[in-house]
Amino acid sequence: MSHRSQPQPTEARSNTARSRGRPRAFDRTGALARAMDAFWEHGYEGTSLTDLTTAMGIGPTSLYAAFGSKESLFREAVAHYNDPQRSPTERALTEQPTARKVVEAILRENVRLYTRSDTPRGCLIVLAGITYSEQNTAVRDLLADLRRSDRENLTQRFERAIADDELPPESDTQALANFVLTVLHGMSIHARDGADRDQLTRTVDLAMTAWDHFTSPAAG
Repeated sequence: MSHRSQPQPTEARSNTARSRGRPRAFDRTGALARAMDAFWEHGYEGTSLTDLTTAMGIGPTSLYAAFGSKESLFREAVAHYNDPQRSPTERALTEQPTARKVVEAILRENVRLYTRSDTPRGCLIVLAGITYSEQNTAVRDLLADLRRSDRENLTQRFERAIADDELPPESDTQALANFVLTVLHGMSIHARDGADRDQLTRTVDLAMTAWDHFTSPAAG
């Protein structure tokens, strides 16, 4: 003789349905960091939705629910990468006492980060938007604006160094900022191409020799 299962009370059925329908919780910060690494390694255009969901360990529905879109996820990943507490450039500008120390700290600390074994090589902000399509010019502009902001911040720091008699009054602060960032961005590409820490350190040594020449009173 068969026995029918007793119907669940309405409240119990409702709780069961909610339990089944509730999305599985995930570590949002960890997922964002893994998305950042995917964009860092492959660039915005080269990172597919499948790449992102695989790296983050979530499905497309969860990705869109948590982050909105691929572009908004990228913007959040860039902000995470460029957090002032993580950025060697931001830290050097706020912590180092002289313009020369600012420049050297930026270059040497980025060499260390560019060549770590546990992260993609080079700089996300330099490399992630090198290629882009017309529909993704907003991504290109985002990264260009961040690089432009670094240039402006360095220029202002060098102008303050002139006022503090650290640099000769005739120093071309914009040219100095362009020089530092050209070296920095070039090293990012060299790191992606396989240059090791010793090679990039020698580049920094030469850059600092050039800095001392450019900023000496005799150079003016």
